[in-house]
Amino acid sequence: MTTTHSTTTHPTSTRASGRTAGAIAAMYAGFLLTVAATVAPYVDRVTGHVLADHVRHGYPTYTQQRIDTAGDSWLGILTVVEVLGIVCWVGAIWAVKARKEWARPIATAMFVGGASLSLTALLTRDSSGEIGLAPLLG
Repeated sequence: MTTTHSTTTHPTSTRASGRTAGAIAAMYAGFLLTVAATVAPYVDRVTGHVLADHVRHGYPTYTQQRIDTAGDSWLGILTVVEVLGIVCWVGAIWAVKARKEWARPIATAMFVGGASLSLTALLTRDSSGEIGLAPLLG
């Protein structure tokens, strides 16, 4: 008894896997950018002090202690948001690789939510009239 195996490729499955590979590559890029955005404020804190200078500029009457406290608060907020972003990227990558049918709408919703939160932090003015987050870190 002989067994035959079909060697026919289906164009839709090849196209879908190509799209999936592209989506996964884009998600890895988003993941790496999120990791970089998580590290950037810590590097700034040690080197450039952009965030502290931004607070100082917006609130010139603040003491150094208040500036440090504001910087620490922003650092905490950014860290929490970025870690949540990293978790979302890892979850989205897993879901797409596992070919979960809900992966696309959930990944899209997470991206839109993260982008909206980032733009809000970048563009919202605080009580000093300055935008709340230093543009170099946003």
